[in-house]
Amino acid sequence: MKTKSDDLLGGAALTLLVAHAVLIILSWLLSAMGQEDVRSLLSSEGIRWFVGSFSAMTASPLLVWLLLLLSAAGCVRQSGVASLWGHHRSLTYRERIALRVALFFLVGYVVIVGLLTLVPHAILLSATGQLFPSAFSRSLLPIVAFGVCLFSVAYGVMAGRLRSLGDVLHSLSFGIARGASLVILYFLLIQFYESLRFVFG
Repeated sequence: MKTKSDDLLGGAALTLLVAHAVLIILSWLLSAMGQEDVRSLLSSEGIRWFVGSFSAMTASPLLVWLLLLLSAAGCVRQSGVASLWGHHRSLTYRERIALRVALFFLVGYVVIVGLLTLVPHAILLSATGQLFPSAFSRSLLPIVAFGVCLFSVAYGVMAGRLRSLGDVLHSLSFGIARGASLVILYFLLIQFYESLRFVFG
């Protein structure tokens, strides 16, 4: 079912497509006028760059972060965690038990991450013992996303919202399916940004 956000994303996608078309024409005009430090996207070099670099440009950490955030958000919704807040109702006995079990898993996960980062000579620290930058800081978003998924799945299983492995897998992929428009928008945005860098960089 189409929503207002779908219309907004569609408008943003159309804007990026038009901007990219304008950039292609502008790069050709400026290059034809002999403007220095401007490369045309319609030249043989520009076409080779666009076709040959497409996969490398889009396969960035930003894409992975987007997919992880969408997965975590979908898991929160499908597991029933999202319904814990915003509704003024008392939890059932099963929901209270599920929340305690999920908190137990989350605390255990935080302790493990803490042992890998906060103790002296921890594995995820940098070679100089710093937390920023380090392997931990580079993977902070995946660590948070995995913690959210772990908490949500534990709650969903114990609360009876996720009754099978298929339900768990569906909850992990639900956000990605619902946010597929954002992935398309990401492709358009990163291509426009990289094209700007190619033309004027």
